[in-house]
Amino acid sequence: MMDRLPRHARAVIFTADDFGLHERVNAAVERAHREGVLDCASLMVAAPAAADAVARARRTPGLRVGLHLVLADGAAMLPRAQIPALVDAHGRFGDNMVRDGVRFFFLPHVRRQLAKEIRAQFEAFAATGLALDHVNTHKHFHLHPTVLALILEIGRDYGLRAMRLPLESGAPLALRPWLALVRARLARAGVAHNDYVVGIAKTGAMDEAAVLDALARLPAQGVGEIYCHPALADEAHEGPITPSMRTYRHADEFGALVSPRVAAALAHAGVRRGGFSDIFFGPAPRPAATGGTQAHAS
Repeated sequence: MMDRLPRHARAVIFTADDFGLHERVNAAVERAHREGVLDCASLMVAAPAAADAVARARRTPGLRVGLHLVLADGAAMLPRAQIPALVDAHGRFGDNMVRDGVRFFFLPHVRRQLAKEIRAQFEAFAATGLALDHVNTHKHFHLHPTVLALILEIGRDYGLRAMRLPLESGAPLALRPWLALVRARLARAGVAHNDYVVGIAKTGAMDEAAVLDALARLPAQGVGEIYCHPALADEAHEGPITPSMRTYRHADEFGALVSPRVAAALAHAGVRRGGFSDIFFGPAPRPAATGGTQAHAS
């Protein structure tokens, strides 16, 4: 059973998604935690730079790390031979989430393969030895009821205690019933979750101005998650980290996380800070640093 905060409590969690996607992302995450306001990162366990991300997390023990399940527009953990109904010839999920969602719901053999892949990603995270702070999904695919049900069922075996509720102010009317369903199912499962997020409407554009605006508009109570996609600039290679991120302003998002103005605004807000495990369950035991400089507590 989750240890919920008092109803009047205010807290903010800063999360970076796509940890492991690229070494530029990983470096930005490590620096934004050490030098800025970043509390958490969500790890893509099958991504090209996942091993580098894990190494950085191990030497930055104050950084809370969760699992960023990839079931669309990304690499799978299992080989194609085990999940041929889910991935292409290169072992990648497609980006037609409507089509795939229909197949997840109606085709039992697809659901069985989906369950195998979800379990494999949980297993890969467990193999890192990192504490599981939270779980979310690439492109918020856990809004799909089949995906959510499988995550909740399988996650119990791996210590799942907290998940992202992708509910943002101004969410489309068509999505609100699904968001209400997700909230209700998380509550019934005893899984802790934020009350709202900031970052959907401005995906790829959570710069200093956007973050300052979000902090100025914090509700009087509740747990908020501000999430972003930081990466360090690389003048030698100016292309996007992935084709689907061609419009993302990764360097600006990193700049927001290390901005003195953002740090001052956050301090002025007087909200509780930390990862999901800190906010909902109190400080978790932190592993000893395996190298480098020990990070400050979030």
